[in-house]
Amino acid sequence: MDADVIVVGAGLAGLVAAAEAADAGRHVTVVDQEPEQSLGGQAFWSLGGLFLVDSPEQRRMGVRDSRELAGQDWAGSAQFDRPEDHWPRRWAEAYLDFAAGEKRSWLHGMGVRFFPVVGWAERGDGRADGHGNSVPRFHLTWGTGPGVLEPFVRRVLDHADAGRVRLLFRHRVDELLVEGGAVVGVRCAVLEASDAPRGTASSRVATDDVELRASAVVVASGGIGGNHDLVRSMWPARLGEPPSTMVAGVPAHVDGRMLGIASDAGARVINGDRMWHYVEGLRNWDPVWENHGIRILPGPSSVWLDASGRRLPPPYFPGFDTLGTLRHLRGTGYDYSWFVLTQKIIEKEFALSGSEQNPDLTGKDVRLMLARVRGGAPGPVDAFMRHGADFVVAPTLAELVAGMNRVGEPGLISEAGLRTVLEARDREIDNPFGKDAQVTFLRGHRKYRGDRLIRVAAPHRILDPANGPLIAVRLNVLTRKTLGGLETDLSGRCLSTPGLSGIGEPIPGLFAAGEAAGFGGGGLMGYNALEGTFLGGCLFSGRIAGRAAAASA
Repeated sequence: MDADVIVVGAGLAGLVAAAEAADAGRHVTVVDQEPEQSLGGQAFWSLGGLFLVDSPEQRRMGVRDSRELAGQDWAGSAQFDRPEDHWPRRWAEAYLDFAAGEKRSWLHGMGVRFFPVVGWAERGDGRADGHGNSVPRFHLTWGTGPGVLEPFVRRVLDHADAGRVRLLFRHRVDELLVEGGAVVGVRCAVLEASDAPRGTASSRVATDDVELRASAVVVASGGIGGNHDLVRSMWPARLGEPPSTMVAGVPAHVDGRMLGIASDAGARVINGDRMWHYVEGLRNWDPVWENHGIRILPGPSSVWLDASGRRLPPPYFPGFDTLGTLRHLRGTGYDYSWFVLTQKIIEKEFALSGSEQNPDLTGKDVRLMLARVRGGAPGPVDAFMRHGADFVVAPTLAELVAGMNRVGEPGLISEAGLRTVLEARDREIDNPFGKDAQVTFLRGHRKYRGDRLIRVAAPHRILDPANGPLIAVRLNVLTRKTLGGLETDLSGRCLSTPGLSGIGEPIPGLFAAGEAAGFGGGGLMGYNALEGTFLGGCLFSGRIAGRAAAASA
């Protein structure tokens, strides 16, 4: 054998699995089709948010959370309703125990630290037992995605120096080797060397073909978000017709190839129609990869309009119900929508997802971070206002509408129609009462200290020139996460398609982790995500699969 354990994919889940297996004394080979400079995969580009329950950070911010409340929120969001949700349900319960238990202390022991203000992401659909987070749970890692990766990169490289881990970049797995019903290794195409910068497309020219053998193989190859044709082919009818135009929230190498390859080896892919795409995507004015999209992490104050200028109904407010909003917008006949807001709102409420869009947090630069509270939009947001193709900034409503019709389809937005929408909303600001659900939410959410301090602007009139200039932002659908994947048991073992018994059997030697496994079990999040759960799912499932693969080797 070439190793005890082979890990396919050098992203977060793969690195966690490799580190855990090597800690157990096993010899591990990690293979990845990308060059060495892309070590860490998609997680490198993330904001580094992690879902924690009843944490010290929450308690210091006055947030009362519990395992029971988190379980209620998870069940209301996941909406498990299929026979194949057996293992995802069990993974969800185990993950919630992890998030409310040792997750924080395990990471803290490796040096991971968190920003003191806990974010309130995915605020929900307005029902106590429905989708969404009842309380803030989004713990932003000091160092963003690279900060989450750092301890696992360090552990793997230390093992590599000691001879327990071998890193084989530019090795693209084309087949899982199966003998006697067991997975015994991988067949790889060796791709030509590439100096392509991290995230950019690398060559697919093969120079050789090799077989690597091991007692266990862990598939940690990520999802399908970079393959828009595959996204469209798996798009569920419940979300309407797939968009003809989308921006890419992940690099092209997130292509989903290993799902088909594992399926060919007998593994079962479940819940492939469950996916997580955002509706607040911007075309990056300074792209890293082709069609590079950046997500706005919005506060709740912007007025959300469809492409023709109609205001979205409750509960489709910024940051509330991602897939509900996506479903609504797919019924409008257009691939984009609009935020309309003011300078005061953008200064306090706009953040951009991604490590490269938050240099202060990523670089752990306190001085740069303090600039966020000195007035004006954050530097990366200001750059989009000045250079982004989706932004319109104007001193008057007439000029704003002219810009919106220039950036969007001509003639769809009328000044009179938009003025009517905004004036009706502004009348609700004049007293503490009112029936506008969004304004009511704003006032309620500002009772949370974190929102009042740095996240939610004081309610004000959008058409009052003192709050300007006016801003409109065209929003595109942005591909991101695969919520279904390879079905696994609670040891991370891949399962076969069920026979007459209705129960799939573990495939000897084959494990899966991370997005390739739907972050655990084939889809532990069900139909919806609560945010902060993607990286956490990679950590949890990678740890389990690495330890189980080591024990089986």
